[in-house]
This record gives sequence, C-alpha cells and structure tokens, in this order.
Amino acid sequence: MKTAIFSDVHGNIIALKQFLEAVREQVQSYICLGDIVNYGPWNDQCLQTIVELPNCTILEGNHERLFLGTENLSNEIRLVQDFFQVSYGYFERKDLISSLPQYLDLGDFRCIHTINHRSVYPDSNITVDRNFIIGHSHYQFSIRRSGCTIINPGSIGQNRKWINRVEFAVFDTETQHADFSSIEYDVDAFISELVDRDYPRSCIDYYKSKPRN
Repeated sequence: MKTAIFSDVHGNIIALKQFLEAVREQVQSYICLGDIVNYGPWNDQCLQTIVELPNCTILEGNHERLFLGTENLSNEIRLVQDFFQVSYGYFERKDLISSLPQYLDLGDFRCIHTINHRSVYPDSNITVDRNFIIGHSHYQFSIRRSGCTIINPGSIGQNRKWINRVEFAVFDTETQHADFSSIEYDVDAFISELVDRDYPRSCIDYYKSKPRN
C-alpha cells in the first residue's frame, strides 16, 4: 500500500491543495505528522480538508498544542507569537485537534512530530534506538543515526530551504521505502493573503525574504 506522509501545513491551503492534487491518484492512505495550524490563516479549512481524506491519521504537533493552550506561547520567539496573534483569530475548530495521538507505528518506523522535542536536521548529531519518520524542522531528508533511519518528508506549507516548494513523501508499506517529492506552488498568492488579512510586517517579510527555487 502507498501512503502519503506529510507535515507542517501551517494554515497554507494553497500548498495543501497542490500536494493533494499531486498524490490523489497514487496513494491509498495518508499520515499527517502535525503542525497543520498557525502561520497561515486557513487553519480551519486545512484541518477540515485533511480530516476528510480517506484513511488518514493525524498526529499532534507543537502548534496544535499552542492552539489548545497546552503549550506556552511565551516560550516561542517573537515572530511565532506575531503569526499566532493573527492566525489564531481565524481558528474555530478546536474540536478537530483536541484529542490527536502523539505517534503511529508504521511497520519498522515510528511516525511522530519530532524526537524529544528537538529540531532534527540532516546534519544533526542525535542518538536513536529505532527508525523514525518525523516533521517539525521543515527540511526533507533521510539520514542514518545509530544504525537506524530517520526520515523527514519536508514541509507542505513552509519549506525553509525553498519557500515556494511543497515537499512530502510517498511510503510503500510493503518495501518500507519512502520516495521524496518536491513541487512548486504559488507562494505569492499566499503572501497576498497575509497582506489582505493585515498580518504584521514581520510575518510578511519572513515569507518574502526566503529563497526560492
């Protein structure tokens, strides 16, 4: 069976729709590794779209905890707080994130938003005792650590290498192999929506300043 594994949508319905169009005909199930909400304004729309996907498991990310109030916003950097103040104002579907699981075991891999609350990157020095599929750091990679594999499918809505790219993985549950994909989306349309909804200049400049490919 082919499973689309994705993470870090961050309220970006434009990027989410681009991803779903790319995978709809080739997968039978979906796993979302969390952080559907915050940054972008379409939190409810993204949640509703993902909830309605066939055979979809949604895991809790740290931004879901911010929206639930179970994680302290004051511990976040100022930019995250700026995004939150506007993004949360467009959020009404707390019911869709109130009881999400923390992890899902998929064959030899544990799917979880991240490992021990860390941001894991391709060059991270980390010791693990099992295979993981994670999100959180918004970078796409597959690395070996301690004889185990760590896979990150990348970010749907806020790629931190190329801001105009949507990244995800299609996982074959029989072979336990992940195929990475990276496709372009209209980030300028996303930025225009931030402007129209009066996001702070710091938020708009964040997306404008990121490199594109």
